[in-house]
Amino acid sequence: MRQTVSAWRGPGPGRPELPLPPERMPGWRGRRPLKRWTWVGAFGPELMLCAAVARIGPATAAWWAVWDGAELTQRSLRRVGGMVVTPTRVEVPGVLSLEVGGATPVEVVSPHGDQYVWTRKRGGVRVRGTALGREVDAAGLVDESAGYHARHTAWLWSAGAGVLASGEPVAWNLVDGVHDSPVASERTVWVGGAPREVPPQRFDGLAGVGALRFSAQATRARRERLVLMASDYEQPFGTFSGAVPGAGELREGWGVMERHAVSW
Repeated sequence: MRQTVSAWRGPGPGRPELPLPPERMPGWRGRRPLKRWTWVGAFGPELMLCAAVARIGPATAAWWAVWDGAELTQRSLRRVGGMVVTPTRVEVPGVLSLEVGGATPVEVVSPHGDQYVWTRKRGGVRVRGTALGREVDAAGLVDESAGYHARHTAWLWSAGAGVLASGEPVAWNLVDGVHDSPVASERTVWVGGAPREVPPQRFDGLAGVGALRFSAQATRARRERLVLMASDYEQPFGTFSGAVPGAGELREGWGVMERHAVSW
């Protein structure tokens, strides 16, 4: 069964009448399994980190990483255990204990293959707590995603935060490959906490996007081939320079670039 969906961006009227969070989404739809994940990142000059829990059909994956400017400490898991990743809290026993502040969210529903996908992004959130015993107080981004993605999916993504030349705080979420329609996309820049959609931006691999240039400092990468899934993933932490789309010159910025190709 093909699901006809038009791209929608909110908050606002016209939200598609489909199973969407916070409602329960069926485990299967049109022969496609439900995929869902929550990812939290925090970005700053002295420390950057991420943590996520993902569920692909009945399977679970979880991971975390901390870059302290000298060493990348990370782990990937096949079960959650005591790990908690929500839009407001991250707990990894003995590793991370973080509270995530609020920010104005952007919600997007998009067609994907024969079905649909959903996401909610919060940029410029404040992440506070401890990571590997060090204090954390940094800007970050929360990615909640769910849907019935096509069997073969690939995207390029950039998420970051920093300060504009004007002195205003800025955060961004830029993507090519999913939720990337010309309008009603997830491409968002938050200036002073206020979100605005920006036009499509060209990715230069993992070297930058649009007028933003990226300098990688430490890279998470994982390639695996399982019975029902194959994944090739690369996500470096690093610094940004140049201009933020629709916002202006960047004084300083930190964050991630990501390349992911998956069959699931």
